[in-house]
This record gives sequence, structure tokens and C-alpha cells, in this order.
Amino acid sequence: MKKHTTTCWVAIFIAVLAWSATRPADTFTWFLEVIPALVAVVVLAVTRKRHSLTSLAYILILAHCIILMVGGHYTYAEVPLFNWIRDAFGLARNNYDKVGHLAQGFVPAIIAREILIRANVVNGRIWRHFLVVCFCLAFSALYELVEWWVALLIGDSAEAFLGTQGYVWDTQSDMAMALLGAILALLLLSRVHDRQLARLLPT
Repeated sequence: MKKHTTTCWVAIFIAVLAWSATRPADTFTWFLEVIPALVAVVVLAVTRKRHSLTSLAYILILAHCIILMVGGHYTYAEVPLFNWIRDAFGLARNNYDKVGHLAQGFVPAIIAREILIRANVVNGRIWRHFLVVCFCLAFSALYELVEWWVALLIGDSAEAFLGTQGYVWDTQSDMAMALLGAILALLLLSRVHDRQLARLLPT
């Protein structure tokens, strides 16, 4: 990213983080939800000079961080817009967490794709897409395991973090949304991503 774009990215991140941290619904749940965003920004800062990503990847990472910070502020089960959607359409639950899990496949798919292409890990579009989808499913499964471990450690107070809302198939549906996100990212963004990669890769 260019310098002014980086400044804008950082400014948006800090602004949303500050809003998210201001009187969240539950401070401990907020902390748990935004940890991935904080880790992501540290990793990006450390690797930016040696392994700069495409603008598309940075934009998607920021969008994912915002999704996490919004969920952290309200808790995933109480995001106001999705409460309204639930009530307006007679749904059984607030589905904001499904947006988060869709992003959990959509965003890592582009990052994984970029790493595989730039490191020349595998040749062939089909195999690359297969490995990207496998990575996203593995990442989603790991996140579900982390949620389970956290729930075991902190007990009843984990309910807001898990956001299951009594849905018995919540874990499976979360992983299905990540799978859908990964597939959508590959179908919708591969050409745009290729054009941006062409400007970064040596000719």
C-alpha cells in the first residue's frame, strides 16, 4: 500500500477500535472478540516491509477487523441491525455471527491464495483453489476449537463469546459459512486479485 493509503487504513482501524472499546456490552467478551484483530495488525506491521500484500488483501483484512470489533462491542448475539433483521423477518436468532464466520472464510481465502501464488507453492489453478479451501476450513475448525477451550476455561461467562444462542448446530453452521466464504472469494475476486498480484510480482 502507498503511504497515504496506509495512514488511512491505520486511522480507520484505530477509530473503530476506540469506538468498540468505549463501554462495550461486556468488557471481557470484547477483549476475547478483538484479540484476532489486534494480533492481525501486529503481524501486518511486522511483516509489511518484507512481505507487503496487495491492496485487496489489506482492505479485506480491515473489513474483517471491523466485523470483529463491532461484534465485540455489542456481543455477536446483540448487534442492533441484526436484531432488527431478526424481528423484521421472524428469524429465530441474531445472525451477525454468521457474517463473521462468512468473513472467516472469505478473507483468509485471499490471503492464502496470495501466499501460495507468491511463494510458488503449487502449480495449477484447481489445486491452488483446493488448498485454499482446505486452509480456510482448517482455520475455521481451529477457531471453533479455541472457542471450546475458552468455554472450558471460563465456564458460564463464555456464553456471550460463543454466541450459540441455543442453536445446537452452531459449530457446524459456522464452518459451513466459512466454507461458503472461501468459495465466494475465489469465484468473485480471483481476477481482481490476479491483476493486483501482477503489479507486485517480478516479470
